[in-house]
Amino acid sequence: MIIVCQKLLKNTKINGITLYPFIFIKNPDDRKNEVLINHEKIHLRQQLELLIIFFYLAYIAEYYYHLFKLKNAHQAYHAISFEREAYCNELDLNYLKKRKPWTFWKYFK
Repeated sequence: MIIVCQKLLKNTKINGITLYPFIFIKNPDDRKNEVLINHEKIHLRQQLELLIIFFYLAYIAEYYYHLFKLKNAHQAYHAISFEREAYCNELDLNYLKKRKPWTFWKYFK
């Protein structure tokens, strides 16, 4: 895991994004934000499980499926199984130690 502070996120609503093996964060102070970093580490694990490229393909496909269905970008983002798993478990800083492989399937609607 490599944490990079990225000015490209400056004018966005995005606080962090994971593009294996990097975690890009908007604010340098967020390096200490354990919840945000844990959320992004969950995405790192998901990306590895799907051999990285398949994660991105599934993520985009699921986003557009939900966008078509819900007609709302914010709701579509939060409906993605990968995001649902990360948001549901980001407060549990020990989650990745006990997480079983492919757990994101549990969050697939």
